[in-house]
Amino acid sequence: MIYQESLDFLKDLAENNNRDWFTANKERYDAARENVIDFTSQLLAKLQKIDPAIDDTTDAKKRVMRIYRDIRFSKNKTPYKNNFGVSIPSGGSRGGTVEFYLQIQPGNSFIGGGYWMPEAPHLKVIRQEIDYNASELKAIIDDKAFVKLFGDFRKQEQLRSVPREYSAENENIDLLKLKSFVAWHKITDEEITEQGAVQLVANICSKIYPLNVFLKNALA
Repeated sequence: MIYQESLDFLKDLAENNNRDWFTANKERYDAARENVIDFTSQLLAKLQKIDPAIDDTTDAKKRVMRIYRDIRFSKNKTPYKNNFGVSIPSGGSRGGTVEFYLQIQPGNSFIGGGYWMPEAPHLKVIRQEIDYNASELKAIIDDKAFVKLFGDFRKQEQLRSVPREYSAENENIDLLKLKSFVAWHKITDEEITEQGAVQLVANICSKIYPLNVFLKNALA
């Protein structure tokens, strides 16, 4: 589970996002980060049973993202993120493609998966797979259990216009216009700090896994 102390650190960091405060509270950060690494290690052990391509060589420490923000090209100059992010690539693909993603943040924790904002070459082949094999994707995203957990998959951000390769009359145009292909489920502070939190997150990942498989097949 994630300790309440870890959430408290993140809450305080959001209110004191500066280097002096962070330096004075470095021990709290280190303890919170170790808590997240331990949680990730336990989650990986369960994900290996869900996604066989995630093997036991996956390093939990490397899956926890840096808390330091890249402010070079951002108007927001606060130096630290107010959350811990955990990126677990699905099936050995590099981070930032098809993955499971866990965010730990007071009042805004969630577990998600799929492919967020694919680059043009990947977006093209995913659309091709949808065009050729939409029934498989729709069987996943229209399943009642999937909708209950993640909502309407089609409600993600879409292109305003129709992709050049397709007709507006295509029966799956709502899927072909998507910019991202992700499913996510919010986790409350109470849930993430309970003893069964790792199992809860793993159970949700098991419902995301078929979507990841569909997307990986498109990229294969």
